[in-house]
Amino acid sequence: MKKPLEFYKDKKSNLEKEAAILNKKSIKLSVFRFVVFFATCFSVYFTFAQFPDVFIVLFLGVVVFVFLVVKYIDLKRKRAIVNAKIKINTTELRVLNRDYFDLDPGTEFIDPNHFYSNDIDLFGIGSFFQYTNRTATNEGKNVFANRLTDNTVDDILKKQHSIHELSRKVEWRQHFQALASLVSVKNTSKSIVNWISNYTSVFSKSIKNIQVAFSVISLFLLGLLSFGFISFTYVLLWFFVGLFITGIFVKKTNNLYAETDKFRETFKQYHQLLNEIENENFTSEILKEKRVIINSEKKKASTIFKEFSRILDSFDQRNNIVISVFGNGFFLTEIYNAYKVEKWIFNYKHTVKKWFNVVAFFDAENSLANFHFNHPKFIFPEITGKKEIIKSSNLGHPLLNPEKRIDNNFIIDHEQFFIVTGANMAGKSTFLRTVSLSIVMANCGLPVCAESFQYSPIKLITSMRTSDSLTEDESYFYSELKRLKFIVDQIKQEKYFIILDEILKGTNSKDKAIGSKKFIEKLTNSKSTGIIATHDVSLCELENEFSEIKNYFFEAEIIADELSFDYFLKEGICKNMNASFLLEKMKIV
Repeated sequence: MKKPLEFYKDKKSNLEKEAAILNKKSIKLSVFRFVVFFATCFSVYFTFAQFPDVFIVLFLGVVVFVFLVVKYIDLKRKRAIVNAKIKINTTELRVLNRDYFDLDPGTEFIDPNHFYSNDIDLFGIGSFFQYTNRTATNEGKNVFANRLTDNTVDDILKKQHSIHELSRKVEWRQHFQALASLVSVKNTSKSIVNWISNYTSVFSKSIKNIQVAFSVISLFLLGLLSFGFISFTYVLLWFFVGLFITGIFVKKTNNLYAETDKFRETFKQYHQLLNEIENENFTSEILKEKRVIINSEKKKASTIFKEFSRILDSFDQRNNIVISVFGNGFFLTEIYNAYKVEKWIFNYKHTVKKWFNVVAFFDAENSLANFHFNHPKFIFPEITGKKEIIKSSNLGHPLLNPEKRIDNNFIIDHEQFFIVTGANMAGKSTFLRTVSLSIVMANCGLPVCAESFQYSPIKLITSMRTSDSLTEDESYFYSELKRLKFIVDQIKQEKYFIILDEILKGTNSKDKAIGSKKFIEKLTNSKSTGIIATHDVSLCELENEFSEIKNYFFEAEIIADELSFDYFLKEGICKNMNASFLLEKMKIV
């Protein structure tokens, strides 16, 4: 398979050529359609008094014109899909060039109270979500965000297989994404599902029999009229009876139409997405399970959605005055269409949610697979049950420029804690976010930025970015205490990988040292694992008291009167702090 950059360039170029051809065809078709229209008008004019020639000409003209309209609509759809794919490949080329800051940052998912998302920049400008998300539907975006934040360690190997398989289906993924991007909805699928699930029928089942009987009588009367057995007056009276019956139910049909019209296009478009899933072969367990869900009924889900969209299209014909008046007068069409809508809802209300969820799942899964395809050098974590929680080589942050990024070897055992010291800007916080994000990625089934990564799955919890709250009348220190209390409560229930950055920053140095030591002692007794970054080197003394605690540091050196960092994690305690040097260098003091 081609490298990502090469693939996207070639794909974009081929699609642009295809778009140019389709544009030319569209112009030719428009011109031809115009010619046919005027030719038909002129032909009808010159044969107006000639029977049956005028009807033959009109019939042929209308048939050809309608055929050309259908061809144009089909061509327009193809152009839309091709243009959507061009946009997809253009975006990927930009992202590979690290230009992604105008993409959706997912700010609505920012949650300061989450286990880790706010601390590791999972959402927001420059976030992992912004870099990775390629979902085309709101529901898919929500599923993707939940995948990043659910903090579960279940079925990681299955997730890996699913992502790996989809990553190889680049053409299929792009086509699915293009189709999904064309979905235009007035309501979210969630609101649609809720309405359908809670809908109560307002038409009795006998209404169908009434409609059938009325239609049969109408056809009988029209037949009698055509043979001259009855006068037109009887047919006209019957026609008004039909309109009267329709009028009795008009409030109910209006209410039903008002709701269903909001999602008529949604079903028309979603059936195409379901059809793509149904017609693709999958080997991974998760993908096969999802495919089974949409094939659980006697008919395919795509077929069922297509049937419903056609029912809704028929229902929409009530806006055509001619069809509506004559259809209701002779066949009670509006009542019949309303009955068919209710029948469909009754038959499939129990499973329609599952089908929408499957589409949302694939929309989200495609983003994860796309990340894997874009980073062929990243590796899937090897899931182990060894004593090491993480055993990695050349572990780096996936969002940093690989040409400038400094990677580190990192090994940490079960129930071990690292105290990491270091000068300002030496790389402590970046390292903490690297480890944190790697755990999140591993739990999601994603490959991580490393040469090797052995992993014993564990949930993550962090405290790295605490702030005060004016709205809740909270001081910085109190906010910090609440976060630490949250951590303590969680580790009572199960094991976590804990990452802390400069705990108890909101109090004086003496209190901070005493409190921090006591808190770390509590953590070591919790059966959890973690990393604690600090400027307080006195905490490093805990290594002598607890076998579970190890000291590591990031060094800073002053070379030629300038600060120098190598950003490598080293065993031991930092000796050089740089605050005073920076104050002098910047002429602050």
